[in-house]
Amino acid sequence: MKYRSVFDIIGPVMIGPSSSHTAGAARIGRVARSLFGREPKWANISLYGSFAKTYKGHGTDVAIVGGLLDFDTDDTRIIHAIDLAKQKGMKLRFIEEEAVTDHPNTARIIIGDQHGELELVGISIGGGKIEIIELNGFELKLSGNHPAILVVHNDRFGAIASVAQILAKYELNIGHMEVARKDVGKMALMTIEVDQNIDNKILTELEQLPNILKVTKIVE
Repeated sequence: MKYRSVFDIIGPVMIGPSSSHTAGAARIGRVARSLFGREPKWANISLYGSFAKTYKGHGTDVAIVGGLLDFDTDDTRIIHAIDLAKQKGMKLRFIEEEAVTDHPNTARIIIGDQHGELELVGISIGGGKIEIIELNGFELKLSGNHPAILVVHNDRFGAIASVAQILAKYELNIGHMEVARKDVGKMALMTIEVDQNIDNKILTELEQLPNILKVTKIVE
């Protein structure tokens, strides 16, 4: 694991005792909220490994819910996030999983409302850093530390090139890109991390391309 500065090791300014169990957990929840595009009405949160064993003492539960409420890692409201969520009518369920995962700090978050659902698996890798490793059944590697575009598309020739052309048109530099698909010719997911913030007009233009089904962004 490479770190760019001492602050990547120490961790971010945050509420809570642990950069991995608190700040990282809050970021996982906030990425889920960002991808869902709105505040969910319910959340089923499965915790694995170290998360499952220590989440109450380390505040992992309030941190994830704080992220779902769109609180940043240094927001003092995180301490009361579960109570605040319940006051808003959000139904919460925490599940302590016994299954062994590849990483000890793993959370699976399923959120939804009357309009849809989203399922996400994230890991907290230390220093407040995270990786999103699964989204709605697609395997991916998303850091959550950079602006990103997620493009759901039909697995057809030219789909990736057409998206890249739009990004080049607006001079968006790609820092990381990967494509996951469930089967040849079926639905696929492009994950594109870029160096600049993404204007909504770019998302609109991407959505108009052939074989593009849905476009979502994550703001740093």
